[in-house]
Amino acid sequence: MEDRSPIALFDLADRRLAWIAQRQSLLAQNIANANTPGWRSRDVVPFARQLASAGTALTQTDPGHLAGRRPADAASASTSGEQAPDQNGVSVETELAKVADTQTANSLVEDIYKKYLGFFKTAIGR
Repeated sequence: MEDRSPIALFDLADRRLAWIAQRQSLLAQNIANANTPGWRSRDVVPFARQLASAGTALTQTDPGHLAGRRPADAASASTSGEQAPDQNGVSVETELAKVADTQTANSLVEDIYKKYLGFFKTAIGR
């Protein structure tokens, strides 16, 4: 039986799409509970931090390239900000902006995935 190892790009794309799905679910919960007293806005750990904790490192493939650096840690599992008198910390406008950003990231990953799949199909003559 042939031993198959995952193609790194597709594996990374799958992980990113799973992260996006999880984030969209949390953002939808935040919006749905915008009027729930005491509800705090939640978000997932940034994808870059998940990659860092998984041991995925940025690679400098050519000595002439600049060395990569990771972005500073941003929001984590719970975000705090202004609160309504009922202690609700959800800003619908902020959550909708996050949803739009996440949808843009989803479209980008899907486009890259499709493009590379097309390259593989061309390489094998399909």
